[in-house]
Amino acid sequence: MASDTRLRRLSASKAFGILAAIFVLIFSAVVALLAFDHYQVRATAERLQEETVPEIIRYQRLARNLDQLNHEGERVFSSASPEERQQAVFLIMLVASHPSILEHPGAAAIAHDAENFLGETNRLSRSDPATLKARQPEWLRLSRRIHLLVDDISVQGANLATVDLDHMVDTMRTAGLKLLGALLLVGSFVLLLFMLLRNYLIRPLQRIDHALSSLDVEAAAPEFPDTRLGEILAVEDATVRLHKAMVSNEAARRELELLANRDGLTGLLNRRHFMLNAATEIARAQRYGRPVAVALGDLDYFKRLNDTYGHGAGDVVLRTFAKMLSTSARHSDLVCRYGGEEFAFLFPESTVEQAHVLVERFRQNLAETDIRLADGLLVRITLSIGLADASHGLLETALQHADHALYEAKRLGRNRVIVAAAAE
Repeated sequence: MASDTRLRRLSASKAFGILAAIFVLIFSAVVALLAFDHYQVRATAERLQEETVPEIIRYQRLARNLDQLNHEGERVFSSASPEERQQAVFLIMLVASHPSILEHPGAAAIAHDAENFLGETNRLSRSDPATLKARQPEWLRLSRRIHLLVDDISVQGANLATVDLDHMVDTMRTAGLKLLGALLLVGSFVLLLFMLLRNYLIRPLQRIDHALSSLDVEAAAPEFPDTRLGEILAVEDATVRLHKAMVSNEAARRELELLANRDGLTGLLNRRHFMLNAATEIARAQRYGRPVAVALGDLDYFKRLNDTYGHGAGDVVLRTFAKMLSTSARHSDLVCRYGGEEFAFLFPESTVEQAHVLVERFRQNLAETDIRLADGLLVRITLSIGLADASHGLLETALQHADHALYEAKRLGRNRVIVAAAAE
């Protein structure tokens, strides 16, 4: 800023040296007009930094929550089980009560309508599944309302920055016109001043406008060359902070999605996410005639271990076994905590014989591992596994076969792998 001030003083000195006294009043008037324009630009830049950027983030958060509400509503009608529909309704209730939605009258009203409608649909579908199909047209109309509101909110958020930037650009264009009007009177001084304005205001504003229009969480943070004007620097810094906020919000969204798909204790897939992915993988294998196998494993005498050493010891065993599975299973295999001490496996591109080798390795590794509890005590625990072919039929049927085989493994003395008989 100090260097820029020296440049303007130097230009004024040359202008006053060349121009006659009759230009002094006119020059002073032009400077006053330019000072007023400068004040407007600075005020707009501060408003953009202090008010507009936080407001844009608030609009983005509101639009994202409405999208989540619409997504969960689709799940109510597309889910295959009452449990999944109930989970979707629960998430809808959480989203509908989010402060960003409650603060917006239109969003609060439509969220309330959606919550009531989807909650009622879920209740009715428990006794009559045909209710889902009958009420879907009404949901489509409500979903379109949500989409329209999301579009309106997104446009409003985008317009906030556009209004301020347009105002800044218009102000600078007006300053340019004033300088051009004074060109006949101040000659080279006007030309120099116009060049300064173009270099230090118009071009940075254009770079800022381009950076804002191309902001994306997948792209790198915008970079700007050094600038001599504090207000431009403030807007550039605000643009960089806006990108950081977008990246942070996206990371938070992905973290929430990860938490929704993972078991909190072991870090393995949870049952719901496993069932969704496994059903997709089995459908793909059956479509292309590829082998696939499923298995259910159960830690032997786990209740006795909990009763003897406490539930904290049981948690240590579960985490240790989960870590062992994470390092032993292939990248293509699906492993989940099915419930309690029970684990489920899916082995794509694997025959029952090939899967048997894998699960036998899991069983043997666990049986030979000393697990150190929190008090330093070493314990060992074994694993019983039921294995079944999933190349034909439904996932649920294959898991039932694996469960029967697991029961047989328990009956025969535990710590073994039993393969379910091939379906006739």
